[in-house]
Amino acid sequence: MNRALLTGVATLALFAGAASAADLKFPVGEDSRFNWDSYNQFAEAHGDISGQTLTIFGPWLGPDKDLVESVIAYFEEATGANVEYSGSDSFEQQIVIDTQAGSPPNIAVFPQPGLAADLAAKGLLTKLPAEVGEFLSENYAAGDSWVDLSSYAGKDGEKALYAFPYKADVKSLVWYVPDNFDDAGYEIPQSMEELKALTEQIVADGGTPWCIGLGSGGATGWPATDWVEDMVLRTQPPEVYDQWVTNEIPFNDPRIVNAIDEFGWFAKNDKFVDGGAAAVASTDFRDSPKGLFASPPKCYMHKMASFIPSFFPEGTELGLDADFFYFPAYEGEDLGKPVLGAGTLFGITKDSPAAQAFIEFLETPIAHEVWMAQSGFLTPFTGVNPEAYANDALRGQGEILTEATTFRFDGSDLMPGKIGAGAFWTGMVDFVGGQSAEQAATNIQNTWESIK
Repeated sequence: MNRALLTGVATLALFAGAASAADLKFPVGEDSRFNWDSYNQFAEAHGDISGQTLTIFGPWLGPDKDLVESVIAYFEEATGANVEYSGSDSFEQQIVIDTQAGSPPNIAVFPQPGLAADLAAKGLLTKLPAEVGEFLSENYAAGDSWVDLSSYAGKDGEKALYAFPYKADVKSLVWYVPDNFDDAGYEIPQSMEELKALTEQIVADGGTPWCIGLGSGGATGWPATDWVEDMVLRTQPPEVYDQWVTNEIPFNDPRIVNAIDEFGWFAKNDKFVDGGAAAVASTDFRDSPKGLFASPPKCYMHKMASFIPSFFPEGTELGLDADFFYFPAYEGEDLGKPVLGAGTLFGITKDSPAAQAFIEFLETPIAHEVWMAQSGFLTPFTGVNPEAYANDALRGQGEILTEATTFRFDGSDLMPGKIGAGAFWTGMVDFVGGQSAEQAATNIQNTWESIK
């Protein structure tokens, strides 16, 4: 479940002016972490768009707006083009209005692929050159996954690449306190089999392995969707995951029921969860990691996406007071290293030479490294320098992305709203409350049938 919190409430456009060298966050050529050759080569090849104006519309406001504009400044400096970026917390509604009214920006930044696919099907997105797909396949870890994520059926019914994936998030993470592991003599599990063995060992030692909380007000249940999605990817080939999120196979298919039961192995055992299984649904997800930091610890592990440190105790230092490891795959399943996550995608909604050039700019390491060196940015681009990341935590999450063999977008965000943001949530609450996986899945499937 993608719960990215957009900063700010303003819906008015916020524009960036033309850049000059003084506006660049990192002076060209002065920081050895950055691939300045990629910048210089791009600049040499794209001086012909000097003076052109490029409009970009996206969801980023506040600090994120400042960060994306710090990247855009290098495009402006390299090309002489002027970029006007506007951000809105109503992006998903406004971009539909603008494109249908015939007044779209040159480029739109989509926070999820479903909306981009809808616009492509209506003929409101421009196909990207085949070379862009080749670039992604060759230069992004799990590149074919990213190409699939960015390819949709157009108005003509033919599937093509319509978006460029940029700025990813990782959900396949388990958080822990290193000192607690060290004191108990526990090691980071390298497989799901080892993770389950560690869970049982912690109980045998008199501890509680997990903190799990599904509470989130009207969105209660969504953290369980991440668990189930990760389990589908760890027990089935990625094509089964794809068929599941589109309901080509029903929600109560035995393979999906099994994945739900795999989540239940952790969440429905009173000995495995702080407060017992009855506390899982009632504990707010923002409070659930607090048990990691209790003395003695109320739990040793907490599965949650990369944003959860925002809810750690004030002053928590990542890498020292808290750290994470990859939610591991089953050694016995031979499905590689799947990663569940989210991300943004750039699509051309009004074609122009400057728009095409900007997509090419996103293929340069510098377009990623500038944001990497600040905050809140991860990329699967294997051509960037990992040393450009601002801290070890980001670098570690970036490594998980670049080591992935399969990447899949958050499944609940790809499902119809009444399923992914409705029946799936409530079904998981019912499941942890005592309902069988098969019954919970059947109830979700019945809801899906009712909206077809």
